[in-house]
Parts: sequence; structure tokens; C-alpha cells
Amino acid sequence: MPLPVAAEPRERIHRRAITIEGFRRSDGLYELEASLTDVKDIHIMLAEGPRTPGSPIHDMKVRITFDRSLTIVDACSVTDAMPYHGACDQINGAYAKLKGVRMLPGFGAKLREMFGGLAGCTHITELIGNMATAAYQTLAGEVKQDPERKPFQLDGCHALDTGGPTVARYYPRWTRAAVEK
Repeated sequence: MPLPVAAEPRERIHRRAITIEGFRRSDGLYELEASLTDVKDIHIMLAEGPRTPGSPIHDMKVRITFDRSLTIVDACSVTDAMPYHGACDQINGAYAKLKGVRMLPGFGAKLREMFGGLAGCTHITELIGNMATAAYQTLAGEVKQDPERKPFQLDGCHALDTGGPTVARYYPRWTRAAVEK
């Protein structure tokens, strides 16, 4: 379903594209590859000089290798387009510090702790935050759910409220009323 028609005529001046792909490796590990690209449709002047329409302002890529427990076993990033050459691209190596971190609840706070402010790149750090939810999607169907444990996704969003109709329909054992018995 498309969005409603815009209220006023408009001209696009910026596009951010984010892609995240999940892979199963032959050695039993998994990888996510993500990219973030910002492109202006207009001519702009940056501190280091002009950028023509269609030239990327940011073009960053991240690869995270992880296991079934969502523990990161390797991480790397590259920056191909940036507003400050020789500066923005110098932080990429810092993201190897993600080795050993688990992409579980609290991961966003851990990212901010590790790479907030001067310790990281805002765009790469935000991209990695989005990769965590893609890791869950990558493992969907790969890891068998223990039928004796509450599925992790319940109470994680409004649709999966254990007091609501979706959980009552698809996960009746885990409704609030059933658990309270």
C-alpha cells in the first residue's frame, strides 16, 4: 500500500539507502553485510568542496560475522564516500572491537557506550544498530525454538503483546492469562 499523496508539490533533494543482507556460511557461522549511502539530488558545497548531484556524500559498508548465539566473531567496515576524506575513514578499524559482543537486548546501549561521540562514526554506528534486528531475521528458521521457553519476540512490540489478540491466536500458551495460572 503506498503512502497517501503528499499534501504539497515537492522536489526530492536527498536519498538515503540502507541495505542489509544476511548469509549462512559453509562453516556454520552467519554474516550480515550492510551499506548506507546518502546522495543529494542537488549541488551542495561541503567544507572540502562541491558535490555534484548524484555524488554520494556517504557510502559506508559493514560486515559482521556471528554465531547462532548472536555473538559477533568478526566485524569490519569501510568508508568509500565521506564529507571529510582522511578523517571519516580513519575510524573503520575501531569496529573490530565488536568481537565478542552479543546482539541481544541492550545492544544499542552497548554500541553507544563503545562508539558514541568521538569513539565512532555516527552513520556506521547507527547502521550496525539496524544490523542487530537483521541478525534475528537471518536466524529465523535456522534456530529451533525451545517449546518450554517463552519466544523471545513476545512483548517486544505492540503486535506481540502477551495480553493481546495476536499472542492469544498464535501463541496461546504464552498469553498473560495463561502464564498467570
